[in-house]
Amino acid sequence: MVMDILKILSVFILGYLLGSLNSSLLVGKAYGIDVRNHGSGNAGATNTLRTLGKKAAVFVILGDALKGVLACTIGSLILGYDGLMVAGIGSIVGHNWPLYFKFKGGKGVLTSFAVALMIDWKVALVLFAIFVILVAIFRYISLGSIISASIFPIAAYIHKGEDKLYIAIAVIFAALIVLRHRSNIKRIVQGTESKFGKKKTA
Repeated sequence: MVMDILKILSVFILGYLLGSLNSSLLVGKAYGIDVRNHGSGNAGATNTLRTLGKKAAVFVILGDALKGVLACTIGSLILGYDGLMVAGIGSIVGHNWPLYFKFKGGKGVLTSFAVALMIDWKVALVLFAIFVILVAIFRYISLGSIISASIFPIAAYIHKGEDKLYIAIAVIFAALIVLRHRSNIKRIVQGTESKFGKKKTA
């Protein structure tokens, strides 16, 4: 039992350390700036796009997705499917609160989607479709992220209700997304949240 707990903890820490490699902050350093000091202050792809442009944002998207995939892959090699899920959650936590950047990271949407694909690609694609529909209708990326992530535990239960760890991971997954979007929720309610594709007027 103790050895099993230590293995699970080790896999989580490994995922966390990989997740702490925040692509936005690393790309920002290459440009000589900290993206957290610009735009929305979020160390993520959307703020990188606004601050540094499309080329930088592409590197961030690839980097944030890759670290989630890499964490899950290594976790699966160590502890199978359970290790994949635990390492995946670790990478999301690492992205949100990175060890290497004073625990000030992004909101984990891209990394979370990559992890969701690795955990259950069928459910992940359904959630992505919901995300796309919501963004197309309301133009809020944050709203699409919050609602689609919140549906994950329900979809997980419907698809694999017998897998208790999978359900628990889905709940944690959703909670992390909602937690990191608290400020967005406030802005949506206040009507001040930025809309996708809408340029700010001077």
